[in-house]
Amino acid sequence: MNLENIQRRSIAQIAQRIVQDIPEGAHVNLGIGHPMTISNYLPPDREILLHSENGLLGMGPIVTGDQIDPELVNAGKQNVTMLPGASIFHHADSFAMIRGGHIDICVLGAFQVSEKGDIANWITKDPDAIPAVGGAMDLAVGAKKLFVMMEHLTKKGESKIVHECSYPLTAVGAVDRIYTDLATIQVAKDGLEVIDWVDGLSFEELQAINGSVKLIKK
Repeated sequence: MNLENIQRRSIAQIAQRIVQDIPEGAHVNLGIGHPMTISNYLPPDREILLHSENGLLGMGPIVTGDQIDPELVNAGKQNVTMLPGASIFHHADSFAMIRGGHIDICVLGAFQVSEKGDIANWITKDPDAIPAVGGAMDLAVGAKKLFVMMEHLTKKGESKIVHECSYPLTAVGAVDRIYTDLATIQVAKDGLEVIDWVDGLSFEELQAINGSVKLIKK
């Protein structure tokens, strides 16, 4: 299928779509990569507390130039700010929050997500790839909800949403919702429920992109 004429969501648009689903007062961990852009799109009139696994709660936007404090970074080593009321703490305390079930939502990137909500996000079959599990395994099972932010297709044009993950798993049955450049999908007991998808793409075309993985129109 030719997707050249389809206006896909940009990373910024996916981030903004995720923010819509974050409830007021939620404690949210942002995984390394695309999820970290979410810190740039928090509405000023809402209270969402961003958690970084390196020991920061109340994280603000990514910054550049004169705003940079070289000692203030997120888990991906990007320079960030602190919002009023933010706190800094030991790495071990940060993981106590994660493992203790105190994080409401975690947003991670992924290489694959299965129709049952399994996630693979730390290594592929590429022999030159560097394994990078980090705190993802703790976050995937420790957070109350797990959102995945990713491109829908691989560089080869294959869907990253699959029957079963072929890459080593990060967690089993942990994913609650998937946000891609083409659609928003809920992992439900009955299957994958499509909440919304981009203009110019029909549901039937979206189903065709996902092959034999059955989608349900919500």
